[in-house]
Amino acid sequence: MSAYWIARVHVTNPEGYSKYAALAGPALEKHGGVILARGGKQVVLEGGAFERSVVARFPSLEAAEKCYHSPEYTEARKLAMGNAERHMVVVEGVD
Repeated sequence: MSAYWIARVHVTNPEGYSKYAALAGPALEKHGGVILARGGKQVVLEGGAFERSVVARFPSLEAAEKCYHSPEYTEARKLAMGNAERHMVVVEGVD
């Protein structure tokens, strides 16, 4: 069953965050992740205004979790720390 990785991001240091982004995409792809939405125009209907949202589809919840804890994504995640405030979840799809 597919799973969706959803991140809401407030970038505090664009230069530092760009280093994260350069590593994160390939890490997701390596684990079967496909970016469905990244940045772009959004309308906040409820909650805080995070200027960046990302949605990626994975083959399963387990694949998404494995990606998050992988050496490749862990290296990227370290670059996000201190350069952004993030809320992230992985949710199982209904397929």
